Amino acid sequence: MAEESLLVPTDVYLKAGIHIGTKFRTKYMEQFIYKTRPDGLSVLNLQKIDERIRTAASMLSQYAPEDIIIASRRENGWKPISMLSSLTGIRVFAGRYPPGALTNPNLDIFTEGKIVLVTDSWPDRNVVNDAMKIGLPVIALCDTNNQANNIDLVVPANNKGKKSLGLFFWLIAREYMKNRGMIKSDEEFKATLDDFTAE
Repeated sequence: MAEESLLVPTDVYLKAGIHIGTKFRTKYMEQFIYKTRPDGLSVLNLQKIDERIRTAASMLSQYAPEDIIIASRRENGWKPISMLSSLTGIRVFAGRYPPGALTNPNLDIFTEGKIVLVTDSWPDRNVVNDAMKIGLPVIALCDTNNQANNIDLVVPANNKGKKSLGLFFWLIAREYMKNRGMIKSDEEFKATLDDFTAE
């Protein structure tokens, strides 16, 4: 696998464990699984992870920050999405997403968006369901045990680990800012992986 074709060197991906799945695999996620380890854990294909992160970043880059909504019910996603928000202005729900925030104009917290990204389609199902009701595209990080119903773009990844989520949102922030012209190059992106990784 050519190093220069990846968003980060292979060892950065491996260190973050972004490719380590669960022991359980759904039919849908089999296409992203590279192999099963002797301990029974499924290993995701790095090339496919990289391709999908790129696709996710380019999809998001077509939208202004205020039109994007990112939700993470999972605690390991709170710091990375808050950091991404502070750099890009993208709106995030760290913790519980209040059902109806996208669909009920009578709520104080009503907000409009054009695209949604979630760290896990199961704990974040409220936002996925709301997005589906109003026809917003949904990007979701999916581990080997996720179903992909109602997801427009599946990004295969370990969506539970701190380092994995940190790396994913660090890459999304960097690529989004480059694609939107907020920074000119990778070198201009000053935030570190640690800034994105939960304690």
